[in-house]
Amino acid sequence: MLEGWCHPGEAHEEGPFGEWTGYYASGVRPAPVIQVQCVMHRNDPIMVGVPPNRPPHDYSYMRSVLRSAMLSDALIKAGVPDVRGVWCHEAGGSRLILIVSIKQRYPGHARQAGFVASQCQVGAYLGRYVIVVDEDIDPANTFDVLWALATRSDPAKDIDIIRRAWSGPLDPIIPRGPEVGFNSRAIIDACKPYEWIDKFPAVSESSPALRARMIGKWGKILSWETEPPGSAHAAERLE
Repeated sequence: MLEGWCHPGEAHEEGPFGEWTGYYASGVRPAPVIQVQCVMHRNDPIMVGVPPNRPPHDYSYMRSVLRSAMLSDALIKAGVPDVRGVWCHEAGGSRLILIVSIKQRYPGHARQAGFVASQCQVGAYLGRYVIVVDEDIDPANTFDVLWALATRSDPAKDIDIIRRAWSGPLDPIIPRGPEVGFNSRAIIDACKPYEWIDKFPAVSESSPALRARMIGKWGKILSWETEPPGSAHAAERLE
């Protein structure tokens, strides 16, 4: 704990600082100065804080959980039906990558969810990508989301772009200049095509109940079910 005096009007140039995007941002600006009189500490402290570095870290996970709940609530209040899950991915600092899972009810449902998520108050500031997936996809499971993106979306017709959306000085991809407040958004529909959803190929996988039984009985042998296929331990079992 630092104890000292902070006098009005006394400031020094400071910055730039690391930000939640994982980059230095905001430039140099005046900041208040404290004249430290005393430094206190405790033994075996419990350290909490906001690391000024690239995610993932404890703060990025906390922000993702909190903002996911806020975005889910905003979608429901906006009238988007059958929202099954929301995840504001920690890789984007809970803002740059938003994933929404829905059970499609009508034509345009996926686009509605994507555009609302992108431009509602919770999701509007400094976003980049919104990915909408079906209800069988866990929005917090990156592999599931990428699989849906790879197998259920057509880049020519399933990506919409919003231009001149709300951004700010922490966005690392936009140049510093008069248009610092704008960026673009990609709304990606990674759901099964609604017009032929009933004819879309069935997923070839075991049921959750059968998979659980298999892992319980042969999990130590079928290491792919309990460890990544490329892990060293899994490779040892194959030798």
